[in-house]
Order: sequence, then C-alpha cells, then structure tokens
Amino acid sequence: MSALDPRAATIDADAAAGGRSGRANRGSGRRDRRPEESLIPGARRGTYWIYLVPGLALLAVIVVIPLLWNVYLTFTEYRGIRPPEWIGLENWVELMGDRVFWTSFGNSIAMILAMVIVPTLLGLLLAAMLFDLIGRKFGGKLASFLRATYYLPQILPAVIAAIVIGWILRPQNGALNQVLEAVGLGDLAHNWLGSPDTALPSLMVIMVWVQLGYPIVIFMAALQRVDPELYEAAELDGANWFQRFRAITIGMIRPEIFVVTLTCTIAALKVFGPVYALTGGGPGTSTIVPAYYAYSEFFQSQQVGYGATIATALTIVIAAVSVVFILAQHRMEQKEEGR
Repeated sequence: MSALDPRAATIDADAAAGGRSGRANRGSGRRDRRPEESLIPGARRGTYWIYLVPGLALLAVIVVIPLLWNVYLTFTEYRGIRPPEWIGLENWVELMGDRVFWTSFGNSIAMILAMVIVPTLLGLLLAAMLFDLIGRKFGGKLASFLRATYYLPQILPAVIAAIVIGWILRPQNGALNQVLEAVGLGDLAHNWLGSPDTALPSLMVIMVWVQLGYPIVIFMAALQRVDPELYEAAELDGANWFQRFRAITIGMIRPEIFVVTLTCTIAALKVFGPVYALTGGGPGTSTIVPAYYAYSEFFQSQQVGYGATIATALTIVIAAVSVVFILAQHRMEQKEEGR
C-alpha cells in the first residue's frame, strides 16, 4: 500500500484518535478515582470518628457526668447519706451573702498576685538574663543548671514542700527565727503561719517560690526560636540590655506570655494543696481560698450541696477568665496582623 493511498491515511487517523481516546480515558480514570480507591486500604470517608469514641467516652465519664451531677447538687440539700432533697436556689442565695466565700475570693486575688503577676515578671527577667547574658558569657550548661534549679519546687509534692517550709517557719525553733536571732533581729521573730497578720503574706512568698520555675522554663524555651542576630544587631546599634529585653524579648515571646498568664491564673484560682498542707485556711479565715472552702464544706461540714455550689461558682469564674484571656489574645493577634 503506497503512502498516497487514501485507505492508509484513514487507518493512521483512526489509530491516532484511538491513542488520544485511550490516554483521555486513562487520565479520566485517575481524576474520577473514588475515595474508596485511595492509597489506604479499606479507608472510608467519615469512619475516623470511630477513633474518637474512647476519648469521648473517657471525657464523659471523668468530666462531663461529674460536672452535671455537681451542678444538680447545687440545687439540693445533700449530706451524702440520704438522697438529695431539691431546694431550688437556696444554696446560691446563701452563697451570695456568705462572708467566708467572699473572703476566700479576696484571698484568691492575693494568690493571683503571688502566683501570676510576680512569677511572670520575675520569670521574664530571669529567663532573659539566663538566655541573653549568662548563656552567652558562661555557656548554655550553666544556664540550663540554673533553669533546673528554679524549676525544682515545681516537681516537689505539695506535702513535702509544706513540711520543709514548716520547718523553716516554725515559731519556736524554725530556721528563719533562729537566723533572725543570730543576726541580732530577734525582735522580728514571729509565728509566721500562725498569726492572722502574717499568714497570708507568708503563704504568698511561698507560692512565689513554688511558681517561679514554670514561667522561666516556658520563656527560655520560647527564646530558643528568637534569632540571635536580632540581639546582635540591636547591640551594634547601641541598645543596652533592658532596651533589647523590652523591644525584642517581650515582643517575640508574647504568645508564651499569654499562655503562662492564663495557666497560672487558673492555678491561682483553684489552688488547694499548699493551703491544705500549711495553714488549713487559718488562722480563722485569713488564708482560706474557694477550693479549700468547698473541700471543708464537702468533707468537714458534710454540706455537700453547698460545697457543690462553691465548686460550681469557682468553675464559672475560671471559665469566664479563660474566655476573656483567649479573646484578648485573639484581638491582639488580629491587631498585629492588621499592621
């Protein structure tokens, strides 16, 4: 058959059209592949929720059901023996006029000062000094050792820390009073945790010591992602350490500052262990906090319904504070993105 034969041209055209059609069909086969034919054998759209069932069940058993039961108890009179008796809003009305309850929240503000404001500010300064000064001049090993030293109180059990602090602040032969007497300041010796005037300030100092390591660790970890060239450029421009701290350190680790502030505020509002181990809310009500007040109503006074009311009120306050912090952080991030 010659090259000029019309039949040959027809056969070549049909072959070319068939090749294009085959390629188109193969391409459409790839495009039209259904989810069932994905690389994971047996994968189906929507089946991932099965893996969430154990976690959701655990959340319901540990958190949701006890929370709902606690809210229900706030509307009852219940001593833990007979079935709860519905009394409506009587517990809430009593709570609003309870002087001890408001005293406990006033003490929570003092705990926020001792566990949030002071540790966060000191933590920022110490973390910046460990990272920018000690780490650069004396090496990272010394900075890491000091960081671990500051964090040590965080890993001590509350009862162990309370025993140690109790030895130090003991009125008769405590270490603090003996040191004061040794340096000629015996007139300042005091029953630090047993006097209403000094019990809360002493507890606040202890909580600063306990809480300080947490922000230092978080802030030093955050500083690892800050470009060292920023500090070097600022130093070449003549900025001193405080100017570098204010312009670079605070600005670069602002998200971590929000996280530390929020988590420490929640910890301050629900603090229980140190108060229980050191003062028991006393003397009187000078160191009582909402969590310990709820505990005392639950287990000491056997007013389970009223204790549940205190606990629920504390939960509402913590939730409200968390929402305010999250909204404030989101708004600040939007402002920075708008710039």
